[in-house]
Amino acid sequence: MTMTDRGNYDSVLDWDGFPGRWEITRSTADTDGELLEMRFEIETVPEDGPFVHTHPHAEERYEVVSGVLEVYVDGKWMDVSAGEEHVVPPGTPHTFRNKTPVEIINIHEPALQHEEFFRRFHRLVTERGVSLPPEGFKDIVLLAMLTTEHEEDIYAVSPPHWVFRILTVLGRILGYRLPD
Repeated sequence: MTMTDRGNYDSVLDWDGFPGRWEITRSTADTDGELLEMRFEIETVPEDGPFVHTHPHAEERYEVVSGVLEVYVDGKWMDVSAGEEHVVPPGTPHTFRNKTPVEIINIHEPALQHEEFFRRFHRLVTERGVSLPPEGFKDIVLLAMLTTEHEEDIYAVSPPHWVFRILTVLGRILGYRLPD
C-alpha cells in the first residue's frame, strides 16, 4: 500500500492502462463506513466487462459524468449516458463495459470492505503484474482468491462462485499469496 506523508492511503489508484484511473473521493473512513465513493476515468472496458457478480450486502450506483457506460443487469445491457445514474440493488447480478471513454462516480453503500478489496486488487495488478483481463492461469487464480476472500463484498455469478472457491484451494496448494 502506498502511504502519503500525512499517513493516509493514496486516494488515486492508477492502473496504468485498463481499467484506467480511479480516485477515492470519499473513503470508508471519511464516511464512517456509510459508503465508498470513487471517480473512474476509463478509456474502454473489454467487450464482456468484468465477470458478472453481485454485492450481497451493498447497493452499487453508477453516476455517469461523461460518455456512455453500458450496464448489464437482469440478462440485458443498457446504456447509462452522461447526467444519468443507475442503481444496482444488493444481490443483483451485474457488470459493466464501455466502448468509448467514460467518467463515472461509483458508489458502494454501505462501504463494507469494498475499499480494501479494490486496494488489494490494484496491488495485484500494479505490484504483482496480474493482467486485466487475466491472461494466464496464475492471474485467474489470484483474482479468484481475492474475490473469495471478499465474498461478503463481491460474489461471482459467471463464472460461478464455486469455481472461484476451487481455484482458491488450488492457489493455496500451489503457494500463491495475496497482498495484505
